[in-house]
Amino acid sequence: MPEWLREEGIGETRYALVDGDRILAARIAPEGMRRAGEVVRGRLAAVRPRALAKLEDGTEVLLAARPAGVSEGARITIEITRPALPGPEPWKRALGRAVSADVAPVSDAVEATDLPFPPAGRDRLSEAGWDDLLAEADTGRIAFVGGELLVALTPAMTVIDVDGWLKPGELAVAGAAAAGAAIRRLDLQGSIGIDLPSTPGKDARQAAAAALDATLAGEAFERTAVNGFGFLQVVRPRRRPSLLELAHDASAFAARALLRRAARDHGPARLAVNPRVAAVFERHSGWLAALGRQRGGAITLRSDPALAISGGHAEPV
Repeated sequence: MPEWLREEGIGETRYALVDGDRILAARIAPEGMRRAGEVVRGRLAAVRPRALAKLEDGTEVLLAARPAGVSEGARITIEITRPALPGPEPWKRALGRAVSADVAPVSDAVEATDLPFPPAGRDRLSEAGWDDLLAEADTGRIAFVGGELLVALTPAMTVIDVDGWLKPGELAVAGAAAAGAAIRRLDLQGSIGIDLPSTPGKDARQAAAAALDATLAGEAFERTAVNGFGFLQVVRPRRRPSLLELAHDASAFAARALLRRAARDHGPARLAVNPRVAAVFERHSGWLAALGRQRGGAITLRSDPALAISGGHAEPV
């Protein structure tokens, strides 16, 4: 029976829907990121060209509409409908709507079983392939039997390219199923384009669409038909950044992943990291202090430009 697991780590909270030794779906909520459904207070900062609110911490929120009868500078209550998005368009600010002051917040989190962190005994997320999942988000490459997916961010949509060595009809079906699984695992949302191989005949295209539908059963989504060139579009509600978008901020993504790996051991340590990752830790000094408390020893940094962004590791001292 699939089960949602929740792990409160350093710098982020991790969610995974696990079925045995597989992660079916996942979410990452970075520290400090606003969540959909959160109700906050701010001021109406502008009404043209679009209503804009500014929260007390300086976060700017684009509003769906100007609140009626409210002038610029007035305090308003706002429900966050989507946080700001990392990725190729970092100017995409948070979205929200003005609500009454007594509206109750609606959490975007799932009901999940809490896991201890650092893991005590079994590391259930690692056993289910958490590190492999992060690698998929980082590289955008996902292997399946008969082929490979390449998932990429564009300003218009997330695009999934299907390639492989099966016959076109078989590859279209297998690739559509793999794409649906990737959509769930990487928490892809919004507009998603899937480029399947061109297939002769309507039956093959319908079989590919049916394979995608079966993989996304129970999820909220809409899709187009597969056209004659093998392309279809999937649209899912936009509530938070996908793992692919979080990985686009490569230094912060690598820093938080290293904290999870380093927390599995005990005693003082030195983290050897790329200078860009070191800069992240310097901005978030509390992360290293928290890791030190968990390991029971002081944590220091060694900046090494020869290391890849994702090549950080803990060295005993």
